[in-house]
Amino acid sequence: MDLIALLQGISILLLALLFGSMVFFSFAMAPLIFIKLDIEVAGPFVRAVFPWYYLLIITLGAISCLLLVNFAPLNSGLMVLVTASAIYCRQMLMPSINDYSDRSKAGERGVSKIFDRLHKRSEVMNGLQLLAVFAVLVHLAFTHFS
Repeated sequence: MDLIALLQGISILLLALLFGSMVFFSFAMAPLIFIKLDIEVAGPFVRAVFPWYYLLIITLGAISCLLLVNFAPLNSGLMVLVTASAIYCRQMLMPSINDYSDRSKAGERGVSKIFDRLHKRSEVMNGLQLLAVFAVLVHLAFTHFS
């Protein structure tokens, strides 16, 4: 087995793990948290979990970038975008969402629209990240690099 085939195989495994984790969290865990837990518990629980969710995306995305750069640079570039956007979501967007959520719950006027806009941005970004990871995964699975 040559080095490129080994790197491709490892990349496919990491990206499959990332894609599966993102799908599970986005479409199973997040909705179930709010269905099964009281809102007083669900909110703080989601706030505690989301930084770890984004850290998983950042870690697996960064490793994938490094593995792909020499034989699949466009795929590596897509994973750079996924990783960078996850850093933005974790470090800037989520704290803003939490801040505006708290301010809205405290009764501050006019902040619920800002919260809604920021929350929608996080949903759109998560969807784009998911699509990008899926695209890279499919491309790697059906392309022979030499």
